[in-house]
Amino acid sequence: IKLPQLNMANSKQSIKRAKQNDARYVLKHAQRSKARTAVKAVKYAVSAKDADTAKTALAHAEKVLDSTASKKVIHKNKAARLKSRLNKAVKALNS
Repeated sequence: IKLPQLNMANSKQSIKRAKQNDARYVLKHAQRSKARTAVKAVKYAVSAKDADTAKTALAHAEKVLDSTASKKVIHKNKAARLKSRLNKAVKALNS
């Protein structure tokens, strides 16, 4: 994804910083999207009352959320909160 530059940087340092920010945005955007997709997969499995699919989707979602939190794409507490809520929903299916 190439972002348009509204205010072109003046100094060499700010030009480099702008390039780094664009590259970082692309990476973080993809990782955040992957995490959201993983969470949605668990939610869909829970709403369909499919316990086996929900368990496997939960395992994948936890891994993705931990990964994004460690890379500081999302906050670690947000990852923990999402994992907790998904886990609670999956456990409610089994009982």
